[in-house]
Order: sequence, then structure tokens, then C-alpha cells
Amino acid sequence: MFSIGPYRISQPTVLAPMAGVTDQPFRKLCKAQGAGLVVSEMVTSDTRLWTTNKSRWRLNHSGEAEPISIQIAGGEANMLAHAAEQNVKIGAQIIDINMGCPAKKVCNRAAGSALMKDEALVREILNAVVAAVNVPVTLKIRTGWCGQSKNALTIAKMAEDIGIKMLAIHGRTRDQGYKGDAEYQTIADVKSALSIPVLANGDIDSPQKAKQVMEYTQVDGVMIGRAAQGNPWIFDQINRYLASGEIKPDPTPNEVHALLSGHLNALHEFYGEYMGVRIARKHLGWYLKAQQTDRSVLKHLNQLESASEQLLAIDTIFEHLESSKDTAA
Repeated sequence: MFSIGPYRISQPTVLAPMAGVTDQPFRKLCKAQGAGLVVSEMVTSDTRLWTTNKSRWRLNHSGEAEPISIQIAGGEANMLAHAAEQNVKIGAQIIDINMGCPAKKVCNRAAGSALMKDEALVREILNAVVAAVNVPVTLKIRTGWCGQSKNALTIAKMAEDIGIKMLAIHGRTRDQGYKGDAEYQTIADVKSALSIPVLANGDIDSPQKAKQVMEYTQVDGVMIGRAAQGNPWIFDQINRYLASGEIKPDPTPNEVHALLSGHLNALHEFYGEYMGVRIARKHLGWYLKAQQTDRSVLKHLNQLESASEQLLAIDTIFEHLESSKDTAA
């Protein structure tokens, strides 16, 4: 569908990097569900902090499908370049630079989308990272810092000239956060001005919306973030719809049960039982919200302390869903 350096991405759907969400178990799951490319959670560019459990988990790419794309975040060119080098040493095949995160704790450190306020610093960072590694470097940005400062096109042209191999654009400014509706005209303007692949990101939550955005912007693919939470089959649904117009139905409760159980087991194994159970709770909430699970049941799930209790509770919930379905039929 498009290429990032030597890597051919065969599907137009990409999993967006999301801190606390796109860990290794979720990346593997989304890849299995049809994502053409998955990008890691952002890793701090301060390698002195890589000794924490959180960083060790984020830097673990064992057994993942290639190409392995790792996102780095920071605000100092030399530090980002060093982080890129170290990530390549441990297996990164694509380095992605985060200039799109709107979180205050990131922007307050002059990183993420805050960098878009300083185009000279953006140039310095891009030059440093591209020169530091012999793998493709990609970039994620927003449309600008605020409504009065939409400089995505300026930064996009700069990035292509420096050697960035792919650009993903979230259709909001930093000051919007995730409020309001994403706009795609800026993304269309950027795509028409570049020759490298461009991905559209923001509010793409269905196959129909993906097609609409791709036709409007003429981008090479779509980056899916929040819409994949508890809904990883969206990648296959979008791929099929774009390829053939087929609307693939949502999975049955039995299919969701099997997929969710596999996801939970992967989380328990990857993090160990104590952390795995706790990290699984947010995923359970996302999956079960779509199944219209009672709030009291979700509250009970969040109080469970062991992997076996969590898995048994899921079995019980889905047995009830299936029996209710059979009774209704």
C-alpha cells in the first residue's frame, strides 16, 4: 500500500502510538487483526531513565512482526539522536519522533506537540535524528499549536527535505487536545504538497469514516488510535471495506470472548500477574463497554486481584451474554 524506506506496508491501517495502551501485547493483537504497521508507546529520549520497569516493558519487542517502529519523545536534539541510536541497537527498524502528543506533562517539557511552536528546534531535532541512524525516521505532528498557528504544512515540507520517510498528522491543534472535531483540510493540503507517504489521524472510528477521510485527503493510509481500544478488529474491518466495499460485522460475543481471553493471558504473561491484572482493567472496561455491561459488573472486575479471578469473571460475563442472546432469538 505504501513504503517506509525499504519496508512495504501492505495494509493502509496503522496503530497509533498511545502511552499506556499500545504495549507489546496490544501491538501483537492489532497486528494479528490486520494493522499494516504498529507503533510502540512513546519512549523517553532520556536513556538514563531506561532502567525503570516501565521503560523496560516499553523497550521489549521480542517476537514482534517486522518492521519494528519505536516512537521517541523529547525536546533536545542530541538526546533524541542518542535515544534513536540506542533503540536501533536493540532492534528498532523505524524511528518515529513524537511531535503530536498534547499531554500537558509532555508539552510542559517542551516535547510532543509543544515543539511545533519552535520551527528552528524542529529542524535541529529532525536533522540530528536522521543523521544519527541508518533506518527510516518518521514523524507524527498535529495541524499546529493553536487555531492561529497552523504550521503543519511548513513543518511537513521541512521534514521531507531533511529526509523524514513518512508523516502522520492528527487533525487537531495542540490546544484542542481531543476536543471538538478533527479537521482534514490541513491534512489534504500537506498530502498534496509532499511525495512521501502521509497518514491521517483523528476521529477515524469506522470503515466508512476511513474511506471518507482517505478520499477527501488522498492520504496513503489512516492511523487509528482511540477507536482501537477494546475494538482491535477495526483494522480488518477497514482493510476489507477499503479493498472491496465489504462491511464485515462486529464479532459475536463468543468471538470477543476468545479474543479478550487471549489478550488477558498475554498481559498476565508479559507483565507478571500483579501488574498484568491491573493493566488489564482498562482494557476490560473498553471491551465490555461495547457489550453494554452493567456498571456494577465493571466495578467488581476492577476489584479482582488475581489472573484466575479475572479470567473466570470474563467467562461468566460472556456465558450470560450468550444465554441472553439465545433467549432473545
